[in-house]
Amino acid sequence: MNYGLLTDARGCPVSVSVFEGNVADPKTLLAQVEKVKTSFGLDRLVMAGDRGMISNIQIEAMRKLDGVDWITALKSGAVAKLAEGGHLQLDLFDERNLISFTHADYPSERLIACRNPALARLRAEKRQDLIAATTRELEKVAAMVAGGRLKGAGTIGVRAGKVADKYKVAKHFELTITDTAFTFEVKDESAAAEAALDGLYVIRTSVTDMTAEQAVLNYKRLAEVERAFRTLKGIDLQVRPIRHRLEARVRAHILLSMLAYYVQWHMIEAWAPLTFADQAGDDAARLADPVAPAQRSQATLAKVRTRTLADGTPAMSFTRLLAHLATIVRNTLRPRSARHGEATFTLTTRSDAKQQQALDLIAAITV
Repeated sequence: MNYGLLTDARGCPVSVSVFEGNVADPKTLLAQVEKVKTSFGLDRLVMAGDRGMISNIQIEAMRKLDGVDWITALKSGAVAKLAEGGHLQLDLFDERNLISFTHADYPSERLIACRNPALARLRAEKRQDLIAATTRELEKVAAMVAGGRLKGAGTIGVRAGKVADKYKVAKHFELTITDTAFTFEVKDESAAAEAALDGLYVIRTSVTDMTAEQAVLNYKRLAEVERAFRTLKGIDLQVRPIRHRLEARVRAHILLSMLAYYVQWHMIEAWAPLTFADQAGDDAARLADPVAPAQRSQATLAKVRTRTLADGTPAMSFTRLLAHLATIVRNTLRPRSARHGEATFTLTTRSDAKQQQALDLIAAITV
């Protein structure tokens, strides 16, 4: 069993669907497009999805639908092809980190190339670490062959291939194998060519009335969907294990899990002033440069650093604040002198200042 979650631009869940376990993600997309347009009465819909969800096949199908646009990204192979064809001039990224252009292979679409220097550094460091780790492992294989403990081209090839594939950087190595010898070397040209594209990604979109910066920001908001999935799978909601066998009950279980997350999402947003979360309006820096790594606002960093709010009271995590509210108790009481069967009454413990703030913020939620 698989399930798909749809959210709005803020990351608030709006729909969930359940699919058989052998159905690939891209095959579910078009049905969801029709479902959303019909269920919500939309004249226009912009679907944002990652490069695995919105494939070329899905895009060709969506071109035939009225009022449907998309925002996704190119796979690494397609980005490399653009660079090899000279359509991506990497020296332009010395002056800016975002370039919008068109290409004949992507008719009626805009391509937005982005370069993130921080991501480039991380990928370069990771590549070097993986190449170094693979080199150490291959040196062990070479020592075994030299010592006569590993013989035969086939046997040596199986062992070396397994090592080279372990860290997924086999393409950067040249292996030479005979029945009695084994040598290898790093293909510096291959590593350099890949390094030239570090931190580079290309957004593709059919939306015309959206700036390049807005398109990038909307694509990066897929991180909110990923957060939703982490919450559903995590210790808070634990959508699995599903202890049901009947299809209707499985679907009901998934729906209830989504509704629980819907409530939690609104509570997290409402309680942002009391917790370590960013508040609405704190994303001005991200809007100014959507390509740069997301930065928390200065107000939020101050809360994290001092663990206090602007009014001097302690800041809490969402979980801790929820646990604090759980100390509110409603007691069912009967006067001591009452006779058997006489009516009872309820009395709720008085909320402290923090609890009352939290309750007031929940009461102010509008959907």
